[in-house]
Amino acid sequence: MPRSITTNVHPAVFKWLRESAGWSIEDVSKKLKSSVETVKAIESGVRDPTLNQLRTLSSAYKRPIAAFFLPQPQKEKPLPKDFRMLQNRTNVFDKKTLLVLRNARRLQKIYGELSSNIHDQTKPAIENATISDSPSEYAERYRSIFDLTEEKQRRFRDSRSLFNHLRDQMGEMNILVFQESLPVEDARGFALPDDIPNVIVLNSKDSIEARNFSIMHEFAHLLLGETAIDLPDITISNQSRIESWCNDFASAFLLPEELGRAQFESNRDSLTETGSLKKLSRRFKISKGMLLFNMRKQGFISKPEYEAVLARYAQPISNVGEEKEEEKDSRTGGIPQDISCLSKVGNKFVSLVANNYDRNHITYTDALNYLSIKSRNFDKVLAKAKQ
Repeated sequence: MPRSITTNVHPAVFKWLRESAGWSIEDVSKKLKSSVETVKAIESGVRDPTLNQLRTLSSAYKRPIAAFFLPQPQKEKPLPKDFRMLQNRTNVFDKKTLLVLRNARRLQKIYGELSSNIHDQTKPAIENATISDSPSEYAERYRSIFDLTEEKQRRFRDSRSLFNHLRDQMGEMNILVFQESLPVEDARGFALPDDIPNVIVLNSKDSIEARNFSIMHEFAHLLLGETAIDLPDITISNQSRIESWCNDFASAFLLPEELGRAQFESNRDSLTETGSLKKLSRRFKISKGMLLFNMRKQGFISKPEYEAVLARYAQPISNVGEEKEEEKDSRTGGIPQDISCLSKVGNKFVSLVANNYDRNHITYTDALNYLSIKSRNFDKVLAKAKQ
């Protein structure tokens, strides 16, 4: 069999593509079934990669093969500030996390371009805050803006209905909310306020109750103008001032102090019993961890009681929820592509793509590419986005 032809690739570009994808030299050598020395030789310019090697890495990195032939590395926005507090892993992310972040940046740019085509506004309609501001006052203000009364919150059918309401309200503010599958231990959310439109990315592996907390936590990062990648969890103490502010905002937004106090008073005799926690969690569509945190904060339970209840659960309680899976296709066992598309990018993004297509600003192929769907699902996606 003839050897694959060698290619003329700039060594700095080869190295940049590897590092931006989160791959080590050892990872690449294993993928190419070659030695570490061979990869180092390519990155130092001593050796040229073969076309087959580039094809392999193009697939692994999820980059077009043309990226390897750029004259120099592309300048990219810096990674979000790392608020995860993971020991020995500051600014070290899983390959999947980096890929999701890169795709979010791509969609952010596409949305800006499509909005410009139809002269649509992309600046977020939010009021900037600082950590010296009261998170509870901001939470009260935004509950009003989001049209979230106690009665309305209780009347939502389930936690997913509340989530969809929050996401739609953010869409009206020119804030995009994407959902992607990530390693839960690596990241639960991103906030990207350093470009317009502002973007929030949530981990679709999280319970829906946890995502209701995360979406408001990341929204708080947007209010503060802070890019962030984090693991929102109200039960973790000793967090940074910024993370604490975002936690307090999300907690006060989803369960205002007066509302929580009234509920805790009426259930005082059985506050930490499983049945009571489950009832209140379902009533307000929030995690049990958030309920316990507020009980402790307001003095309804002691610190030992709080810790004892948390210990009953095998995983962080804020990640425990009665999540209802998206409706699965009975023929394939998987989630239908139209439902998956709307879950990932949201109605706002789909509607903008459809608007641009209807006005002949983009081709049919462009629309399918932006939505990552096949042609047979295009009409279904548009129909569901209009519901």
